[in-house]
Amino acid sequence: VRLVESGGGLVQPGGSLRLSCAASGFTFSRYAMTWFRQAPGKERELVATISSTGGITDYADSVKGRFTISRDNAKNTVYLQMNSPKPEDTAVYYCNAKFGYYDYWGQGTQVTVSS
Repeated sequence: VRLVESGGGLVQPGGSLRLSCAASGFTFSRYAMTWFRQAPGKERELVATISSTGGITDYADSVKGRFTISRDNAKNTVYLQMNSPKPEDTAVYYCNAKFGYYDYWGQGTQVTVSS
């Protein structure tokens, strides 16, 4: 089982960035996918989640209207489009796959929002 995040980096406030999480080793289309983040000195928090079919999404209040989660089950990939990021969005972003008691995590990708 592998979850590999990519697309992180340095972005200016008000810019945009798209994170990707490529999955392998399990039946991706059965799993709900979630993006979490963890800033230095803070607990890991849920950013956005999407159901197995993509029909249901939910977001943390802090990112609603700015971030969009999506998935492509044909490509076994989940995305997080980050628009108008703010410095407080700086964190390591992790993707998570969950189905029943199966729960997998990626290694994370650093996102830094700074001018």
